[in-house]
Amino acid sequence: MLKMPMTYEQALDFIHSTYKFGTKLGLQNITKLLEFMGNPQKGLKVIHVAGTNGKGSTCAFINQMLIEAGFRVGLYTSPFLESFNERIKLNNQPIDSEELASITEFVKEKIEEMLRQGFSHPTEFEVVTAIGFEFFKRKNVDFVVLEVGLGGRFDATNVIENPELCIITSIGFDHMDILGFSIEKIAFEKAGIIKQNSKVILALQRYKEVKEVISKVCKEQNAQLIEVEGNYHVLKNTLDGIIFDCVTPRGIYKNLEIKLLGTHQIENALSCIYAYECLQEKYDIKIEALVKGLLNARWNGRFEVLINAPLVILDGAHNVDGMKVLAENCKTYLNGKKIVAVVGILKDKEYEKMISLIKSVAQRVIFTLVPYQKRAFSEEEAIDVSKRFGLEFIADFKDAIRYALSVCEEDGAVIICGSLYLVGAARSFLKSMFDVL
Repeated sequence: MLKMPMTYEQALDFIHSTYKFGTKLGLQNITKLLEFMGNPQKGLKVIHVAGTNGKGSTCAFINQMLIEAGFRVGLYTSPFLESFNERIKLNNQPIDSEELASITEFVKEKIEEMLRQGFSHPTEFEVVTAIGFEFFKRKNVDFVVLEVGLGGRFDATNVIENPELCIITSIGFDHMDILGFSIEKIAFEKAGIIKQNSKVILALQRYKEVKEVISKVCKEQNAQLIEVEGNYHVLKNTLDGIIFDCVTPRGIYKNLEIKLLGTHQIENALSCIYAYECLQEKYDIKIEALVKGLLNARWNGRFEVLINAPLVILDGAHNVDGMKVLAENCKTYLNGKKIVAVVGILKDKEYEKMISLIKSVAQRVIFTLVPYQKRAFSEEEAIDVSKRFGLEFIADFKDAIRYALSVCEEDGAVIICGSLYLVGAARSFLKSMFDVL
């Protein structure tokens, strides 16, 4: 009997069924799976990006710059906002559902071979990473901009042996139960992507200990450390975008414009500028590609103005440092506006600190449940949190958003934040509600 090819729905079912294998940090499983697949990751030109905050935005800037330079660029990020396919892209186009199904079927067959030979089953992230590498190989991409999933040292993406560039974005406190409870331990895990004789761009950091750890690892690996300097001057900073000048040890850049909002996005753009200067040594990348890349880069769900009237902003601030930045952005862009915040936080986060931060800028805070997540608060737990912090509570995020819109003043703003999972679900809901995008 002829075997029917795997459908897209079956592919997603298979991928998500591997969630039960948990999070196992280490490279043994992914290395073995990729060997069974013929090592599709070998030969790819990879820009590897680790860090706590700013990874996605930095990837978006670099990805767009390389596209503007005329390259075929693979982009691998996580998590997705609205559709699983967003995690694996070619020149900003998510992987086609049919191709995702075909590659997933191929990977599943290789996993079955692994199991027959006595090896362990890969985790969900390892499976998705393997699918990404296979897709990029089949599409013969010129570059892959590869975002680390968790940590760096034992993350599945760290099977890459000779990256074109390693970039380490702002490091802060997140996933401490896995990565460690000191900034030095977290930085050490992120520094695990640094390979022998590689070039390492270190973004601006909030903690001085990070630089010490990264510098030590670079010396051990004989890697060239390039530290981003914060020499920039903001010319315009409104909800329409940011225009700035900056100076690096190699160049002067005038009137650069980005549409991603917040001064932290200038810092992420600086990492892209330094990446441009490094890549330009080997590849034909003109200054115009950098300028257009910065201008045209988009990264949804990060202080994203989704709707102008009423003003609705989405921000996947999912840890304390992210929430600090969100609070700063509210003061910069929404000064004088009464803010109604819809907040959903996973219970393994430092939610007390995060709630205090959003309460410092919002006049009303509505606590809601993060949908479709096993790490979400139960309704009883969320009610308890709401009582302790004096928050309004509405269990269903859609009802919470409707209510926030109904109580928001005409010149006020609604902010939806606390978890990317909430932001992604809210984005889909609001798009259908307002018929936008």
